[in-house]
Amino acid sequence: MAGHIQDRWYRAEITPGGKAIRVKTDRYGTGMRYRARYIGPDGTEKSKSFPDRQKRLAEQWLVQIEADMSRGQYIDPRAGRLTVRQHAERWLASLTMDPGTFVGTEMRIRLHVLPYLGSRTLGSLRPTHIREWLRKLEDGGVAPAYQRVIFANLGTMLTAAVDDRLISHNPCRSSSVRAPKVDPRRILPWSRQRVLAVRSALPEQYQPMVDVAGGCGLRQGEVFGLAVEDVDFIEGLVHVVRQVKLINHRPVFALPKGGKTRTVPLPESVARSLEDHITRHPPTAVTLPWRAVDGSPVTASVFFCSDKGRELIRDDFNRAAWRPALDTAGVPRGRENGMHALRHFYASVLLDAGESVKAVSEYLGHHDPGFTLRTYTHLMPSSEKRTREAVNRAFGDGPNTEDGPTTAQEG
Repeated sequence: MAGHIQDRWYRAEITPGGKAIRVKTDRYGTGMRYRARYIGPDGTEKSKSFPDRQKRLAEQWLVQIEADMSRGQYIDPRAGRLTVRQHAERWLASLTMDPGTFVGTEMRIRLHVLPYLGSRTLGSLRPTHIREWLRKLEDGGVAPAYQRVIFANLGTMLTAAVDDRLISHNPCRSSSVRAPKVDPRRILPWSRQRVLAVRSALPEQYQPMVDVAGGCGLRQGEVFGLAVEDVDFIEGLVHVVRQVKLINHRPVFALPKGGKTRTVPLPESVARSLEDHITRHPPTAVTLPWRAVDGSPVTASVFFCSDKGRELIRDDFNRAAWRPALDTAGVPRGRENGMHALRHFYASVLLDAGESVKAVSEYLGHHDPGFTLRTYTHLMPSSEKRTREAVNRAFGDGPNTEDGPTTAQEG
């Protein structure tokens, strides 16, 4: 058995005759009687106290400690005394990720986790606390999709606590805890008429943005960051290598979402629109820090900028240009009718034309073609329609009811 058990109520003494006897200590009858002590893997002494009549429990505890150490599953009992807030601070300080992602993660932990769970110790955190916390998020009106992101952040943070041997189990992974469920939302792509109506309602210098987003599938930040050097008018290609994003309300250049650059076809109609735009509004050299607010400055000759010749800022553009264009076109305001709707339009056009899901996924910059399929599967031609079209093509204008279909000659 690892360590030993100290009896605080008695001490051993040797009589003048050499006989060992037990003598009551000054602590006899008060406080915890037994202290189980052992040396931890870090070389320091650890201990836990037990009351009178529980010496057997103390022995069992030491046996369990010894077994955990031999299996490499030992967790310092004192580690769980760290509060969720203290662990969150250490965990956030250790993260290495995109600065924009870090800012979002830190904000979600600070605003939605710590006010409810921050004062609890890690060792006291139980699945019931996670379930109660999720209910508070729901009652507080937090959108299900956002609840799911917050829950994922907390789960990752507590997994780090397990990996660091601060706790033995992650309560977020308990079978009784259910991640917030997001009701599947069917994408209803804009019609061509709506796209053109919103385009015509935008200020003239911003109208080609609709062509780029709806004709090449670029995200809003990618449109803001699109530069002349990214477009190959001869080969008919657009290299999506940059976006304008906000970090702590300050604009920076950064890689596209997920750090995934891509190349997409440049349709002739979009090329003509950009060429005409260049003659009316020459590209503007914009310099922004790369990736972080203190990053190295990078300059790009962007197609679209503000009236003051500065980079476009999402909130300013939406307030001053996009939402008024929606109003003029009779399109309801809302998240579903943001500029991202043009990407859905782009996907619907490609799928309706018979483009493969894999190609659509690559053009949109999705990491997983399965996500593209799940998002847009309802926009794909039905199997019945494809079957009818395939048979009609095989028969030409229609089957010859007298002779039957023409088949390949055997032999």
